[in-house]
Amino acid sequence: MNSYAIQLSKQIDTSKKFYLIGASLGGMIATEMNSFLKPEKVIIMSSAKCRTELPAQYKFQRAIPVYRIVPPIILKKSTFIAQPLFEPDRNKEKETCNAMLENLDPIFLKRSIGMIINWKRKDYDPAIIHIHGSNDHTIPIRNVNYTYLIKNGSHMMTLTRAKEIRDIILSEIEK
Repeated sequence: MNSYAIQLSKQIDTSKKFYLIGASLGGMIATEMNSFLKPEKVIIMSSAKCRTELPAQYKFQRAIPVYRIVPPIILKKSTFIAQPLFEPDRNKEKETCNAMLENLDPIFLKRSIGMIINWKRKDYDPAIIHIHGSNDHTIPIRNVNYTYLIKNGSHMMTLTRAKEIRDIILSEIEK
C-alpha cells in the first residue's frame, strides 16, 4: 500500500496548501501519504488508519490468502452478492452502487484486496480526522478510533449521508 501511495502522490501539487481526503481504501492511502507528504489535514471516512482497525476477516486472509487463488473476474462478480449482504444500506443508492461495481476493474479489485490484507501500518498520526459510521459492517466501529461518529452510518455513508459528512469536512477545513 505504501508504494502505491507513493506512486499516486506524484499527482499531487505539494507546492500549495492541500488536504488529503479519502474514503475506504482511499482513506488508508491518505494515511500512508500523510507519513511522507505534509498536508494541512487528512480526513478519512469509512476507513482504517492502521491494520489494527481492520476486522478479523482481513487477519484471517493474511494467514490463509484465499483471494490469491480466486480469478479477478470471480472476485468482481462476488461483490454484487457480498456488498448487499455486508452493507444493506447500499440499497438507498442501489443504482450508483451497481454502476460503481460495474466499472470496477477486476485486476485492480484483486490488487486492492491484497493491499488491504497485507497492510503493514501499525501506527498513525493522531491528527488524522476520522469520520466513521456506527453501522459500518465492512470496517466495524469496535476497533476504530474515530473523531466523528455518524449514528447509523454505514460503509456507504459517503453516498447516503453526504450532507452530514460535507458539513464535518467543511468545518474541519475552516478551523
